[in-house]
Amino acid sequence: MGSTFHSLHYHIVFGTKGRIPAIEPAWIAEFHRYIGGSVKRLGGIATCVGGVADHVHLLLSLGTNSPPSPLVRELKKASTSWARAHHSPSFAWQEGYGIFTVSPTHLDALKHYIARQEEHHRQVSFRDEFRRLLEVNGIEFKPEYLP
Repeated sequence: MGSTFHSLHYHIVFGTKGRIPAIEPAWIAEFHRYIGGSVKRLGGIATCVGGVADHVHLLLSLGTNSPPSPLVRELKKASTSWARAHHSPSFAWQEGYGIFTVSPTHLDALKHYIARQEEHHRQVSFRDEFRRLLEVNGIEFKPEYLP
């Protein structure tokens, strides 16, 4: 055990290109498992992966020497390759993503939120959800750049 202690948790959200509902119910669970395994291969810990046909949410933890942006870039690249090879040759993610730090006191609530994505999106669009995440986290944005 070393002398460096950390608690670095991130909520990451990214959508399919054009918000097309490209992640089909027949393979969404397998895709989420693949994404979680990819996070592990890239040096992180995926606590929860979920989403619906047009986007994914991840709750993950990283060490102090692991910046999140290279992990997200490689994760999107790997998951695109997997989706194209196994299910959808034209699959693509949108450019960019949302990333938010998460307090340890909010981890359980976020896990529950991610697990309930299908139910949640019967009432709220991805665009509205993403806008709310930006607002709650105090992030200024231009509406034309929303996914």
